[in-house]
Amino acid sequence: MTAYAFPSIKPTSRSYSPGSYPQTEFQAQNGAMTVVRFGNRRVESKLSLTFSNIPDADASAILQHYEQVNGNWGSVFFLPFTVDAGVSDTNLANYMKERGGSGLQYRYDSPPDVQSVYPGISSVTCSFVGILDGD
Repeated sequence: MTAYAFPSIKPTSRSYSPGSYPQTEFQAQNGAMTVVRFGNRRVESKLSLTFSNIPDADASAILQHYEQVNGNWGSVFFLPFTVDAGVSDTNLANYMKERGGSGLQYRYDSPPDVQSVYPGISSVTCSFVGILDGD
């Protein structure tokens, strides 16, 4: 899977969830619980980025990136000081970018949502999901 760099645009807000470990829980009638874990790596991390009041050219760059990633079934990676701009802890920044051995690669979870604010200015929200891809 080819990874495509997200445009160098700093988000105005972001949210991140590290995902979970794939497992199934079984509960007996007496309340006893059994857990079957299917791996030792996280799956389905979530990253949501909001870009408020950006030039339409930047909004267009995000849409072009979306087309590029999905047209070639690629993944997304983030350049330094973009998605993690303003994060003071390197470990937290690496979690957000899914760097450091997680094995997860970001894909778009849904198409970017573009809202026109006023002429020449838009706001864009992007949602990503981290997947394991054996490639």
